Amino acid sequence: MISMIFKLKGILLGAALLYTNGFSPPRVVMSPPTCKQHVPSAVNLMSSSASKQTRKTILYSSAAVSVADLEAANPPERKLNEIQSMVVRTMMVAFIMSMCVALPVTLIPVWVLYRLKIINRTQKEMISLRVGQFCSRWLMRLFPFARKKVIVEPETLNDPQPAIWVCNHISMLDLFFVLALDKKMRGKNRRPIKCLYWKGLEANPITCLLCKMCGFIPVDMSDNGNGNANEYDPKSFKQMLRSTKNAIKDGFDIAILPEGQPNPTPESGLQPIFSGAFTLAKMSRRPIQMIALHGLHKMWHPDENIGMACTARDMAVRVYPGSRVYKDAEEFTSTFSAVVGHFGAHGEDLDETELQLWLDGSMWETELSRRSATRMIAEDVEDTESKPTETEEGARATSSLSQAGS
Repeated sequence: MISMIFKLKGILLGAALLYTNGFSPPRVVMSPPTCKQHVPSAVNLMSSSASKQTRKTILYSSAAVSVADLEAANPPERKLNEIQSMVVRTMMVAFIMSMCVALPVTLIPVWVLYRLKIINRTQKEMISLRVGQFCSRWLMRLFPFARKKVIVEPETLNDPQPAIWVCNHISMLDLFFVLALDKKMRGKNRRPIKCLYWKGLEANPITCLLCKMCGFIPVDMSDNGNGNANEYDPKSFKQMLRSTKNAIKDGFDIAILPEGQPNPTPESGLQPIFSGAFTLAKMSRRPIQMIALHGLHKMWHPDENIGMACTARDMAVRVYPGSRVYKDAEEFTSTFSAVVGHFGAHGEDLDETELQLWLDGSMWETELSRRSATRMIAEDVEDTESKPTETEEGARATSSLSQAGS
């Protein structure tokens, strides 16, 4: 069986070398520490056309670089022809099938140890998480159907802090890539993590086994198709909150997908964002840290009419610096939509200055000021319209005198 697997690997890898420019391991792009500098006001930024320019330098270098160096650091996405697409699709299916075999084989011994009370529940969940990450990581190396890039700041890796992690949802492959790249995204000293997931995934025995062994937290909602409004079961919220509190008490971080379902149109930005992450962060007194995924929908698209079209094999993960405590739910949803939505659609960050304004909260303060000014102008207009003019007052006075004289 093992020899057959390695023969299949050799065949597929040879085809990949011919048609997809070879195998490349995940690239970790370190963002340099940003130095404090003068930042123009958000009002000037929003009114300036320069703010709309695409930023390509900040993630790779703190110094000026040539166009050729920029293109080498951030190469354009490569479209696949029919033969390349077939090779990538074959390797992706082989990866999924291998996961269906590897997960039961590696997780059942952990379950046996737990049933024999050799390990406790928390140990079972932590070991199962590591097993799932190991299987995802090594099977992606065995079947390298994706070219992976991780963009993260050194401080995130060196000094991870307890947080509520939030991420966009663009493909059915998201969970596997988050597991495989977790060490590169959050560092060697990362805390174990529990994800909130749709309870309907338990219909699949493999995902059911993985989620339950890792102690992931189910959320019950209707299966009404990707892109449609989520319909949650309010009765499940109490159990979800209880499970989340216990996970935090046991030393886990929490991961949540605020969109609630795979996004069928990631090229156009995010779906409506739910404020559950803000509620969990407020309840646990933990900050929120954002992750953005790009490119996975071009391998396995959430739209069933597209499916495994495999039009490209480049994917990227962006781990944004600085976990943050948001003042209210709307501030979180607006920031997440602007920052993560842009990366998910384009595979690159907002303009450097605009990104920094969103991350430190200045952009939201500007938005609140704009709303307040708009509201004051509207109130002044209403007062002006309701206040009688001098002509109207004169006419009323003349009418009163006329009535008195008669």
